[in-house]
Amino acid sequence: MQYARLLGAARRGQVLTAAVVASSVVVMALGHRLSTATFDTLAWTAVLVLVTQALVDDRPRLWLVAGVVAGVGLNNKHAVVFLLFGVLVALALDPIHRPVLRTRWPWLAGLVAAVMWVPNLVWQAQHGWPVLDLSADIADEYGGVGGRVQLVVQAVLIFSPLMFLVWARGLGALLRDARWRAVRLPAYVFVVVLVVFLVTGGKAYYLAGAIVPLLAAGCTWVAERWPSHADELGFVLALSAVVAWPALVPVLPAATYAGSFYPSIDDDQPETIGWPTYAAQVRDVVRDLPDAAVVFTGNYGEGGAFEWYGVGAPVYSGHNGWRDWGPPPDGAAPVVVVGFDPDDADFTGCEQRTTLHNRYGLDNEEEGLPVWVCDGPAGSWSSVWARLVHYDA
Repeated sequence: MQYARLLGAARRGQVLTAAVVASSVVVMALGHRLSTATFDTLAWTAVLVLVTQALVDDRPRLWLVAGVVAGVGLNNKHAVVFLLFGVLVALALDPIHRPVLRTRWPWLAGLVAAVMWVPNLVWQAQHGWPVLDLSADIADEYGGVGGRVQLVVQAVLIFSPLMFLVWARGLGALLRDARWRAVRLPAYVFVVVLVVFLVTGGKAYYLAGAIVPLLAAGCTWVAERWPSHADELGFVLALSAVVAWPALVPVLPAATYAGSFYPSIDDDQPETIGWPTYAAQVRDVVRDLPDAAVVFTGNYGEGGAFEWYGVGAPVYSGHNGWRDWGPPPDGAAPVVVVGFDPDDADFTGCEQRTTLHNRYGLDNEEEGLPVWVCDGPAGSWSSVWARLVHYDA
């Protein structure tokens, strides 16, 4: 709403902005899942609003506030670097605000953010820069022509197709409308970061925080153009998102969701189904094993779920940050292996005990996975750990 105020939106335009953004698919999904992207979206939007406010009201000290917000955001997700780059390039491109680069305030803001980021960078250096390994895996998965087309298509859809029409109109108005020349910085930033993510192979939801101001601009334009119908238009826009909520948010019973077309829309929501059943199946396997048994999983989702629901044995995984809780003690054996083919990993004496199945017939990463019981690693845990750890998305 604050950016809508900067655009000169009256109460109707501000309320429309708040309702449309809050009901959008990506905001609902990220708010429910509480991932790093949740706070990343907030950080991007807040920085863009603060910087625009600093420029419009000539309040240079707001740059320092923006720097603090960016510093917090950098410690949550490194993608804020692209936002800061976008702001720098946008200022250089905008003849109205270009002179601010000759003042100390944007640079002090960047310095504040960088200083706050130092502990994170030190940790990265001490651990071999895992962010670069993970970024390379993401770029490999989402690179190429197909990945770039997917980024554009998903950017169109992540708020809702109808909301895309609104924020696209907002983008156009910001770039062309003389009234909004002083507040068009977020439009430039969006264009810059979109190009960067197309080149580097990013994901569409990285853009969510940069799209929010464009959506505010579009809602302001709608409220000005059709003031007597703004409420009805807001309802239609919200409804266009609500019909997609079940694809990303658990608003349907699991059985209803599993029998619908929604699982084919999103890869992540199906991964929230079936964990109590999967954990019970692993627990049944562990029950017959010695007390020194451990569970080793192929990804952190499996590791987290089995630890949360309890499977009767300590849970380890080499995936991403879960590696920091390993390796198991060298004497830990036997090992229940889930999410790995023991023939391709460093385990010996493996026997399949069961197969994971959820009770909804829903196809996700765990459905149909074999559960193995192995004598132990091929050597000590400490000696094979380097081959069991992996960074990937």
